[in-house]
Amino acid sequence: MSAIESAPEDRLPVQTYVVEYHPALIADAIRQELRRGGQVYFVYNRVETIEKVHHDLRQLVPEAKIGVAHGKMHEDSLEDVMLDFYEGHYNLLLCTSIIENGLDVANANTIIVYDADHFGLSQLYQMRGRVGRSDRLAHAYLTYRPQKVISEIAEKRLRAIMEFTELGAGFKIAMRDLEIRGAGNLLGAQQHGHIVGIGFEMYCRLLEEAIRTLKDGPQAEVAPDPVIELLLDAYIPNDYVEDAMHKIELYQQIAALRNEEQVADLLDAMIDRFGDPPEALNNLMIVARIKNFARTMGVKSIIQTGDWVTISFTDKPDVNVQGLFELRTRLPGRIKVLAGPPQTISAKKAASGKENFGVWLLSVFQAIAPAAAP
Repeated sequence: MSAIESAPEDRLPVQTYVVEYHPALIADAIRQELRRGGQVYFVYNRVETIEKVHHDLRQLVPEAKIGVAHGKMHEDSLEDVMLDFYEGHYNLLLCTSIIENGLDVANANTIIVYDADHFGLSQLYQMRGRVGRSDRLAHAYLTYRPQKVISEIAEKRLRAIMEFTELGAGFKIAMRDLEIRGAGNLLGAQQHGHIVGIGFEMYCRLLEEAIRTLKDGPQAEVAPDPVIELLLDAYIPNDYVEDAMHKIELYQQIAALRNEEQVADLLDAMIDRFGDPPEALNNLMIVARIKNFARTMGVKSIIQTGDWVTISFTDKPDVNVQGLFELRTRLPGRIKVLAGPPQTISAKKAASGKENFGVWLLSVFQAIAPAAAP
């Protein structure tokens, strides 16, 4: 990855101010820009009351020629206003955040943002980028209402946009935005946003299904994967695979495993490339194998509580009854079968057993799996 940090020739950093909104201050800022023949953006992001602000600005700076632009205008009217501002028929554009992308008016060198604490950091950065696009010194006034108590996150955003004013600060702004919002860890337990609910494996599967639907049309409904909650450390350690992209590839390959042959091939490939897998990765492969058995048997969920694990089935289970009977005989008092609904099997690992819980649970599934299991 390369970053282009050199600014265009003669470009100057935008002077940024975070201040309470005072009509006198705003009038001075507008008049200062108009005196040097420039143009002003005034960003007000509420369409319902934008006409009231239009009236207030006419009273505040009667000499200004004001145009109004927002997303609910007819596209022809909006285009006319934008062109008139670009050609200099208006010297003050009262608008919503619709101007944050793509507008390049070299003569506009002052922007005033009303209720700046309501915007995201990237929005503020984009709007500030609408000014200072020539060799003139530009000004950005990010205002908030007088006496208002600003939230901690909003205060961090405003402080960041004021702190990073130098040219080429976009990357630093993006990194600070991630710090404020929380980026999470794509391949670990610490997550933010929707990925908390679905996980990386499910995200990959949903993406694959969406692509397949777009290419081949609606797909036949597929039973959801069983929910598996086991008290196992099952992941790819950083000291085994250091590169994040290689780790993502392995997670995707593990999620795509569907039979024992594929499991064996992937294990051989990992050993050849990275060496003998650690226990956490072996656990992950065991969970993948258990999931394959569960898919073929109509299992809805596998939940571990202490030494017990409860296997719940859908309304159409496929279990080797003879194998289940033999398992109950071999593990007296440690296998319970409930007719349901839902039909469930509870199994308990011997407390004194030294065998890994995942390995033991896999042996349970192997004993009760139908002949057609993977």
